[in-house]
Order: sequence, then C-alpha cells, then structure tokens
Amino acid sequence: MTDPIVPDDEALDDALALESHPLTMARLAKYRRAMDDGGFPYRFVRSDTAGELHERFGDLEAGATTGETVSVAGRLMNTREMGKLIFGVLSDATGTIQLFVDQRTLGDGEFEAFTDLDSGDWVGATGEVITTKRGELSVRVSAFQLLQKSLRPMPDKWHGLKDVEERSRRRYIDLMANPEARQTALSRSRIISELRSQFERRGYVEVETPVLLREATGATARPFDTHHNALDMDMSLRIATELYLKRLVVGGLDKVFEIGRIFRNEGIDAHHNPEFTMLESYEAFADYHDIMILVEEVVAACAMAAKGKTLIEYQGRSIDLRGPYRRAPMLDLVREVTGAVVDYDTDLDQLSGMARGLGIEPHDQWGTGRFIEAIFDEVVEPTLWEPTFVTEHPIEISPLSRRHRSKPHVSERFELFIAGSEYANAFSELNDPFDQRDRFETQAALRDAGDEEAHPIDDDYIRALEYGLPPTGGLGIGVDRLVMLLTDQHHIREVILFPTMRPE
Repeated sequence: MTDPIVPDDEALDDALALESHPLTMARLAKYRRAMDDGGFPYRFVRSDTAGELHERFGDLEAGATTGETVSVAGRLMNTREMGKLIFGVLSDATGTIQLFVDQRTLGDGEFEAFTDLDSGDWVGATGEVITTKRGELSVRVSAFQLLQKSLRPMPDKWHGLKDVEERSRRRYIDLMANPEARQTALSRSRIISELRSQFERRGYVEVETPVLLREATGATARPFDTHHNALDMDMSLRIATELYLKRLVVGGLDKVFEIGRIFRNEGIDAHHNPEFTMLESYEAFADYHDIMILVEEVVAACAMAAKGKTLIEYQGRSIDLRGPYRRAPMLDLVREVTGAVVDYDTDLDQLSGMARGLGIEPHDQWGTGRFIEAIFDEVVEPTLWEPTFVTEHPIEISPLSRRHRSKPHVSERFELFIAGSEYANAFSELNDPFDQRDRFETQAALRDAGDEEAHPIDDDYIRALEYGLPPTGGLGIGVDRLVMLLTDQHHIREVILFPTMRPE
C-alpha cells in the first residue's frame, strides 16, 4: 500500500524521469494498468467536503454510527493497515477526513484494490459517516474510485521539501505537504475579498486600468520595458494605477478603486517582489485625514476577516490593529530618534555629514527633503512597531501630493508603518495643473541627471487636470504586505503563490 522507505543516499529527485527510480517506475506501472482498464473518470459527484463533515458531525460520540451516506474526494495522504482494516487520511481544500476501510464492508476484491493505492493518489469514496472507537470522525468506505494516479511520491519523501526556494518554485508541492502554506493561500483570498467588500460597501466602484503603457507613470520606480511589434512602439508595464484612476475622478466617477498587479524593476528581498498586488482608491471631496480613518477601519476589518480579532501576533510580538493609530510628522520622528536639531532649512552639508555618519551615501541631486527621507528610512522606520501614520512628507519626494495647507516644505501625505514596514501610502491629491507641471519638470531634470526612478512628464494627465480634479483623497495599500502581517509571514514569497525566482 505505502511506498517503501528510500535510503537518504537514494533520495528522490523530481527532476528525474519516471523510469529512473523504482518508486516512480512502480507507480507508472499502476498508471498503465489503470489506463488499460479504461482510464480515469471525467468527474466525481462529491456530496460533502472534509470541513463540512467535521462541522456537521464533529460532536459525535466515539463508536457512533449515523446511517448517513456521503461521498468525499481528495488526495490520499497516508494509510495504516491493521489486518482486515485500513485507515486512510483523505485531504481536500477544507481539511482532512479519515477513510475507514473494512474488508467485510468493501469485499475482498475491492479491499485488495484499495491496498494498491499510493500516497498522493486522488480518490473518491462513498460510505457511511461514523466515528471509530477512538472517536475519529470517519467515512466507512463502501465504494471508491481512483480518480487520478500520482506518479511521484508525496513530498515527505522528496529531499527538497524543506528548502525555502524549492517550496516557492514548486508551490504545488508546498501546498500538498504544508497545511500552513495552504492556510496562507486561503487567508490571502479572504483578506482580498474583505478589502473589496469594504470599498464596495462605502460606494466605491471597482475599475480596471491599463497594464501596458506608453510610459510608466504614477510612482517613482524603474519600470519593465517591452516593445509592441504591431505599433512599432516601446511600452512599459505599469508601476502604479494612480494617474489613470484620477483621470476617472476627473470624468465624474467620484469613488473608484482597483486591486491589480503592479510591476517594478527592482530588487527582491523579504518585502519586495518585482510583481506584486496593490489596492489603489480615490475619493472625491475627501482629504488625507478622511483617508486615515478609512485605512484604520479597513485594516481592522481585514484583521477580523483573517484572524477573528484585531489584536494579533506578528514575529513573536503583539500588535493592536484597532484604531485610532498614532499620527506623527516625519521630521518630528527624525528629531525624536536621532536627537539632532534639523529642519527643512538645515544646511545641506550638515545633512550630508549626518547621513554619512549613519552609513547613507548621498546623491548629488538630493535636496533637504531627500536627506530627511533617507535618514528616516535608515533609523526611524525600523522602530515603528505599533501602527503609525507618518505624515507631512517633504514636497521634494511627493510629486503627486498636494502642498500642506498651512506648512511650507511639506505635503498632505501619510504612510502607514507597522512592525517596521510600510503598508499604505496616501495623499490629499495634487489637483493644480500648473503646480503638477512644475513638479513633473523637476522630476524630469532628475531623470536627465541619471535618476531612473524619477517621474516622467505626463502631458495628457496635466490636460486632464486642466478640466478640473475636485478635492480628492487617494490611497495605495500593499496587499502582499498586509497578507504577510495577518498571516505572520516574514518573507513576501510566502504570500505570493508564484513569486519571481532566479532560474534553476
């Protein structure tokens, strides 16, 4: 019934051909016999999932029978033979259920056929819901079908299972072997569903904007470039959805949002993947104060959907995601953590010396705002554990954000930091076409000086602003990072089913 134990020096390599190892050769022979006998069924009628059976019959006493016949289907994970009894674990997307296989119930021929199954085989089984003498909820099998043969052994016999990179490359194996990986995938789905529900409930309209652009705009990031053959035109994958969504607000859609894939040609680390998911939203007649309240409510709702509570554990420490969150200007935090007396009028040489003392190598194009941001990133960001809205970002680093209504040098912008990482970015949106053109031209100068992440000039977007963008509050939420937080994962590849990887 079960595969023989394989010595460590003969560990199975799933890159080998099926004919290259005794285990896979044996399975291949069974597969060919099944094909000779008519092959595998096209469908199977399942009446219940494992989760539904546990929900309906979870309170049964040990040794109970129900008289209710059900049909279940899933992957056969492992089996134990005890004379004329076989106990098998059947796994589906909702959990596991035990198959209780009694030779007296199934008959000699079918019992023998069941012993020919291997771990990993897809099986459909029909029988009565019972509990064993030990109280294990089970299906007493009266009939079964082999739905598809697994030609390779289950991952517990695969030498690379515990290797993080191999788990990410072969997510199908990770999902088979690791219930935590499967739970993370399901939690991600619940979180995205809750995000969508939160915005729809507030009257936002979900829209779709282009992925393939003449020029990537809406953020300061390096794009992936490609070429459209039919139009003989260079194009880029989007780095944000911002400018297209704001065009829609100009057109009269007061509340819009999009959950979509974003592509940035940047490094890969624990918090960055070149292809990631972002939620962006824009609300007419709102400012960044309104968006702070929105973020507090949405993050707390997602925590409830994923964890059933707002007080969560992340990397061994607790975080309370219930609002209100702390609000603190970026400059105040820099002063607080460094103890330095700095301002937006501080001499650049002084800021440069301070930055170098912290291990930061300045660029020639940096102004005061860039220095303050770099110092913040280096020494302040890692200290922000509890949810904190960092506000009043320098104008220099906020080309799409409206100027602060009462303070020079800074914008009406905030970023949400939790556990030392950024989770959201929001503005009172810049809606002055003349100011926007000036900011774009400043960015273009930086671009000409070698800053590949500087924002290009988008003339059509400026034209849209000339038709009038009402006061608008905008928001971007990093969906992958939010899932990391709510599933207690420290690396982004654990929450993206198929992350970007180096070639093998």
